[in-house]
Amino acid sequence: MEYLNFKLIAASVIYSVIGITILVISFVIFEKLTPRTLWREIMEEHNTALAIVAAAFMIAVALIISSAIHG
Repeated sequence: MEYLNFKLIAASVIYSVIGITILVISFVIFEKLTPRTLWREIMEEHNTALAIVAAAFMIAVALIISSAIHG
């Protein structure tokens, strides 16, 4: 029954929300640093390379955040 411990569930939810918030903030900063709008380039110009770079950035930041959370 220790898997249903409220403190562990609450900590997981809180860390998840913090991690997602940091990921969104870092992606907004990444968006501001790029010379063009990412969404327009990916959707209208069909820039596949930029979509891959954006996805790789999000995966890398997510891995860093998860490593920091789990220790």
